[in-house]
Amino acid sequence: MASYIAYLRKDRNSDYGVEFPDLPGCFSAGRTLEEAKAMAAEALAGHVGVLEEMGGAVPAPSTMDQLADDPNRGDAVLLLVDLDPGLLKAERVNVMIPRHLLGRIDAAAGPGGRSRFLVEAAEQRLSG
Repeated sequence: MASYIAYLRKDRNSDYGVEFPDLPGCFSAGRTLEEAKAMAAEALAGHVGVLEEMGGAVPAPSTMDQLADDPNRGDAVLLLVDLDPGLLKAERVNVMIPRHLLGRIDAAAGPGGRSRFLVEAAEQRLSG
């Protein structure tokens, strides 16, 4: 499993911010350090997945020595994030939902279907 170096930053009264110098545009954040690490792993897997879907090259992870003189590094703390391609793989689960609510979900779900609706609702709720 490949691991990418991320830059972790936190200003006073802000969330933790995470960015990947090897993958411009790949960034994430979290209220706590643990949440930032988990969100960084999701962002990394998602970003690499999109690059692969679009036929783009996925850059190899840089080493700490290669990033030592990166002017964008600044005062960031280095965080090693494992690339887990299976992290975003869908998994079948069994949940209990009241029938009246399920009907409303199905009516609102549209072409993406029930699963897509529930995933989007969960992502929206969990993002704050």
